[in-house]
Amino acid sequence: MRKYIDIGANLTDAVFKGVYRGKKVHDDDFHHVLNRAFEIGMDKIIVTAGCKDDINEALKLVKDNERLYCTVGVHPTRCNEFENNDNPENHLNILKDFIVENKDKVVALGEIGLDYDRTQFCPIETQKKYFKMQLQLATETNLPLFLHSRNCADDFIDIISKKRDVLHGGVVHSFTGTVEEAEMYTDLGFFIGINGCSLKTEENLKAMASIPTEKLMIETDAPWCGIKNTHAGSKFVKSKWDVKKERRWIE
Repeated sequence: MRKYIDIGANLTDAVFKGVYRGKKVHDDDFHHVLNRAFEIGMDKIIVTAGCKDDINEALKLVKDNERLYCTVGVHPTRCNEFENNDNPENHLNILKDFIVENKDKVVALGEIGLDYDRTQFCPIETQKKYFKMQLQLATETNLPLFLHSRNCADDFIDIISKKRDVLHGGVVHSFTGTVEEAEMYTDLGFFIGINGCSLKTEENLKAMASIPTEKLMIETDAPWCGIKNTHAGSKFVKSKWDVKKERRWIE
């Protein structure tokens, strides 16, 4: 059996405890989800954390499971928390403490980056400010980066390029960019993570096909970013499983 590592799964999401949009729909079946994954060849899973609360929850999840690891960082759409919770430097130090105190479980700095598609959650300038600030942690901890980039290639590459010599590699996850963007990221030494959101259109497929195999990583971004029947990439899916809607959950 082939063994896989899912480089990005949002296992702290409430849906894994049966809560959908704030409503309890079914019992907590998190352990069943993990067991099914491990039974079909998933060897390890990296739990994505995108804010302070996520990090706390992720560390609890991974603490006693040798197959689970996590990231530490603040997602671009949540960077307001640097200014809302305490002063920014203190918040950065809290992130560093999470990393230093859990070296055996924290494997990447992230999810950090820029997201210009969802600036309603956090302004561009705020995103840029705290993306740069969090990159300091990469130089202090020697961790690779778990990066988020949405419709922001020019600014993203400008920021990363200036730090290139002091960074320790990483992956641009959930990639949905162009052929040209993929080339720029790989030229900077980064891997590219793909999931269902990377395979929505024929243009997406061309971009993914352009990425050297040795630079590809796979992820589910669960519970999001599956490959839907409407996606251009669905025609390449060989494995099929029955899926039940949330209201039709059964034991």
